[in-house]
Amino acid sequence: MAVILVADDDEHIREWVRITLERDGFTVLEAADGRTAFTMWEEHQPDLIILDILMPGWDGWRVCEELRRYTDIPILMLTALGETPQKVRGLNLGADDYLVKPFEAEELLARVHALLRRYKILVDHVLDVAGVRLNSETYEVERKGRRMAIPPKEFQLLFTLACSPGRTLSRDQLIEQIWGIDYAGDERTVDVHIKRLRERFPEEEYPFRIRTVRGLGYRLEVEA
Repeated sequence: MAVILVADDDEHIREWVRITLERDGFTVLEAADGRTAFTMWEEHQPDLIILDILMPGWDGWRVCEELRRYTDIPILMLTALGETPQKVRGLNLGADDYLVKPFEAEELLARVHALLRRYKILVDHVLDVAGVRLNSETYEVERKGRRMAIPPKEFQLLFTLACSPGRTLSRDQLIEQIWGIDYAGDERTVDVHIKRLRERFPEEEYPFRIRTVRGLGYRLEVEA
């Protein structure tokens, strides 16, 4: 099972996160400050880091920035700062996802599993969705020996949704991940690309469908 490093100066939060992760089968390392977290990453090479922002010495932003000089390890940031600028700063520095305190154990585990799955997929470059293979190097979709190349943005949108099947992603999240946080266009561009994907992959022919979650966003559902 994966090894996860938890860095937070609040020992009660560290203990709660550790117990939650260990119950799910993970091995957990702990650090009480940012500099120690970086040193432990160097020594133990964990599979994922859960990183608090407000820590003594090196804060979470500094640790994230330093880590991104050397590694693509998944980083999940914890913060009590829920404002958008704080989230954007973390994402700009290379964080993969964030959780705003307080959060539930189920959400923590869901995000950890999603990040680990996405990281493995990105390393392998290939994602299998019920027999449909998505190749992120060639932007090709393969099924039953037939390959089809699709436009990059459409592929990235499908790939992003398929990395977290069953999880609803908002339009803002999809825009940040695919078009970038500096995108100045209309968020309806996501709707346009979703429409094209649905036309390209009709439900009656493919084992997955993209559902609209009204008021929230979209999710990819795979046939059982």
